Amino acid sequence: MSGVLVGFAIIGAVILIGYVVGRAGVLGDHAPFVISRIVFFVLSPALLFTVLADADIHQLFSSMLAVSAIAALLACLLFLGVALLVFRRKLPEAIIGSVSSGYVNANNIGIPVAFYVLGDTALSAPVILLQLLVLTPITLTILDITTSGTTSVKRIIMTPLTNPVIIGSALGVIVSATGLDVPDAVMEPFRIVGAAAVPLVLIGFGMSLHGQRLLAPGSGRRDILLASAIKLALMPIIAWVFGRFVFGLDHDQLFAAVVLAGLPTAQNVFVYAQRYERGVTLARDTVLITTVGSVPVLVLVALLLK
Repeated sequence: MSGVLVGFAIIGAVILIGYVVGRAGVLGDHAPFVISRIVFFVLSPALLFTVLADADIHQLFSSMLAVSAIAALLACLLFLGVALLVFRRKLPEAIIGSVSSGYVNANNIGIPVAFYVLGDTALSAPVILLQLLVLTPITLTILDITTSGTTSVKRIIMTPLTNPVIIGSALGVIVSATGLDVPDAVMEPFRIVGAAAVPLVLIGFGMSLHGQRLLAPGSGRRDILLASAIKLALMPIIAWVFGRFVFGLDHDQLFAAVVLAGLPTAQNVFVYAQRYERGVTLARDTVLITTVGSVPVLVLVALLLK
């Protein structure tokens, strides 16, 4: 389990740097806003373009992808139903909580975990593809429409086509699927810019923790605890049930599917919440709780299945 510990130690160290920077105030009061904007509009699109362009698209579609999709979908829908019908939340906040429950950190935590624990970094690629091409477009489209105050058929159609994160992801898939040989002179600038996305997301997240109290009164504690419980406990169980009894995954595939389902909530959810200024505390606290809580969860999964 050294891979789990190494991956989380690296992430925790960068978040701590962000907290120290925020506490020192060296970047000013507007730094978190500027960081979130540059990550959303510039860095993340470049990163996602290069990750998906380099992926083997023909090996991404498999039973493991189906298991991951079902686990994520059921986790998101469960929170969404409770938030709308029981908690009576508004749709933007319910959407943020929904993706907090099912959108896993398959990149900056999933990749090192896949390498050190599962022995193959490519195992996280189907989950990344699922989230970038399905969950992200749906999430950002709904948030854009529900927070803009105006809705039309044209806007619904055009929103995914004008979102930089979706555009970068789609272009990466096109390059991978067509086998297009993009010259290094073209790809390298995107790789350099994209490489800054993960550390800046973590630094921005660490800065947001300064002066904030976890699960503070009035922060929507029920939503945070529900999203965290679904993410840490229910989603891995769903993956195990469907992987074992429905799709009949072999031992190694089942172990990989459950480990990936047990990953914490991705920092991308926090970026999206900041971008649309809805459910920011919900996203931040869920990311923090699941990042800490997923360590014992992944250790338990390894002990039971490996």
